[in-house]
Amino acid sequence: MADIAPKGLRYPWDTPPVGAAAIEVASGVLWLRLPLPMKLDHVNVYALDEGDSWTVIDTGFASKKTKALWQEIIDGPLGGKPVSRVVVTHHHPDHIGLAGWFQTELGAELVTTRTAWLTARMLTLDIQDVANPQSLAFYRSAGMDDAIYTKRAAERPFNFADIVAPLPLGFTRIKQGDSIMMGGRTWDIHMGNGHAPEHATFWSRDDNLVIAGDQILPSISPNVGVYATEPMADPIGEWLEACERLAPLGREDHLVLGGHKLPFTGLPTRMRQLIDNHHGALKRLLEYIDTPKTAGEVFSPLFKRAIGEGEYGLALVEAFAHLSHLHQEGRAVRTQREDGAWLYQRKG
Repeated sequence: MADIAPKGLRYPWDTPPVGAAAIEVASGVLWLRLPLPMKLDHVNVYALDEGDSWTVIDTGFASKKTKALWQEIIDGPLGGKPVSRVVVTHHHPDHIGLAGWFQTELGAELVTTRTAWLTARMLTLDIQDVANPQSLAFYRSAGMDDAIYTKRAAERPFNFADIVAPLPLGFTRIKQGDSIMMGGRTWDIHMGNGHAPEHATFWSRDDNLVIAGDQILPSISPNVGVYATEPMADPIGEWLEACERLAPLGREDHLVLGGHKLPFTGLPTRMRQLIDNHHGALKRLLEYIDTPKTAGEVFSPLFKRAIGEGEYGLALVEAFAHLSHLHQEGRAVRTQREDGAWLYQRKG
């Protein structure tokens, strides 16, 4: 979704940490930022002091650069103490990328949800040298631009294992309703959905901290898309359900530590915005499909900004997700063109 400037949110730090530097956002809680080679050029990770060791929340991509940076972080802000535990919020590569490395090379325990671990391990083992027929058929069904489709059909596809270290057997499961001790605090665990299935968020009982991963971000909403793995998934419905369920937990004084952008307060306002943004997008979309449209044809009303080639793939799966949600709710009908593309039109 589009970058926005929310009202009612406050940012205690206007400058993020750089390189191996850290910012202490609460007693024994360090905020670090790792680089990503994409438009969203960073991921936030956090280290919680356990006394004789550290718990790390999320890890960044698996790369030589990120491993070297982590070694600088351990030798610097972490004071040479070991990382005894890695807690992963969800299965996406910028969050779980180096979890396996922490396990095998540094002896850390991996803690995450069952869905995150199973999905990530399955994807690291699924290496494709050429685009598979199911993915190509899905691109066609979404109405992918012909030039981009031709390019994707010819090139080696992205593989999860390209930027995620192998995950050895063995992890510790967390689930909805659990609690966990980290950094001298007891945290209640609540699951998000939509952006990633069974996405863990952590709510401190002892102070005002919330570790939110990508489920709650301040100035962007996370990508919510449908993929070839489950073409009839409804992540928009799951996203809205999760937001409605998490919203009552939010307090004005909560300091939200997200996976991207800046830590912020004003959580009740942000939860309303996240919910309203998607309802607004669905309303604009419904008005736009008074004549039949494919997912590739609805970027303008959905995102309200130009979409470049680098963002095209994420935009397409999110547009498909919104259209499919309208269809599955009975507010739109769909028919399939001869080329396999689904056309969606407002019902009645």
